Amino acid sequence: MKKSNGLGTTFKGLTPWMLAVVAVVSCDYFFSDLIGPYPFSIIMFAGINIVLAVSLNLVNGFTGQFSMGHAGFMAVGAYVSGAITTVLVSESHPQLLEGVMGNFVFAGALLAGGLAAAIVGYIVGLPSLRLRGDYLAIVTLGFGEIIRVVFLNIEVTGGARGLAGIPLLANLSWVYVIVILTVFCISRVVSSAHGRALLSVREDEIAAESMGVNTTQAKVRAFVLGSFFAGLAGGLFAHNFQYINPQVFDFNRSFEVIIMVVLGGMGSISGSILSAVFLTVLRELLRSLQEITQVDYRMIIYSLILIIMMLTRPNGLFGTKEVWEYLPGFKKRKESNVPPAEGATP
Repeated sequence: MKKSNGLGTTFKGLTPWMLAVVAVVSCDYFFSDLIGPYPFSIIMFAGINIVLAVSLNLVNGFTGQFSMGHAGFMAVGAYVSGAITTVLVSESHPQLLEGVMGNFVFAGALLAGGLAAAIVGYIVGLPSLRLRGDYLAIVTLGFGEIIRVVFLNIEVTGGARGLAGIPLLANLSWVYVIVILTVFCISRVVSSAHGRALLSVREDEIAAESMGVNTTQAKVRAFVLGSFFAGLAGGLFAHNFQYINPQVFDFNRSFEVIIMVVLGGMGSISGSILSAVFLTVLRELLRSLQEITQVDYRMIIYSLILIIMMLTRPNGLFGTKEVWEYLPGFKKRKESNVPPAEGATP
């Protein structure tokens, strides 16, 4: 019997993701100049929100915790990467931001921002994730506000004035390649042995501990990974809008990301993607209404959506399933792919 090639199987599994990267880069190269500035900004912001929603879903959905300080880790990534490209590079060696070298510098700045957010996530998560339920939500909310206040008082990054003059380095390719990377990493983690430990914590933490799962370690691992991708989203945000200030990363920002996770499904990656796109577009549609009435209906509608979802579908629109699992015939195809039991008649 011929053995399967493990490397070939792995490459085959990576093929759809590689094709997605090629498609994104091609669309950026051929079509980005044909899109108007306003629709283009919406597309960019939707991609950043997808990264935030999917990364928070790892903590709130798949691990079953309730973090309310995600905007704080986004702020760490935004300020660290923005400071690297603005203070250390743009002001002293601006030639490093030109051409191919600029992409390497930007990649390094994004990685530094993500790692800084992951380190802060570890520092915050190690003591706070020993708590559960409402206590955890309150502690993470407090830490998120502490991070914002720290940047509010650091003069190196502009303090209350914010950090201006950030170079425009984020483009369609960068944003959506990070989106693909985020979805790929989170989906692989969830389907791995570590992911099963996270799911066991979500279903019954006491039972998981009795089966030998180190629940605190599992929660901290998910928290750190989610913080890392939130830092990447912050770096993309900073280098797309070219200006950041602490007020951008307040509690309302964390609340928006939580609504995206809850609306799509607490444990559905595709649900988080769809809800992030939907709420991003809805926000811009409400902007014209706000200009007419001079009233910001955004947070009112967001709050109503959250209340309705909690009353009708506490786990979100798609729950713990992916969108394609609701398509007709998916269950039959899934059952047809299950191999027969040993000794059963084919």
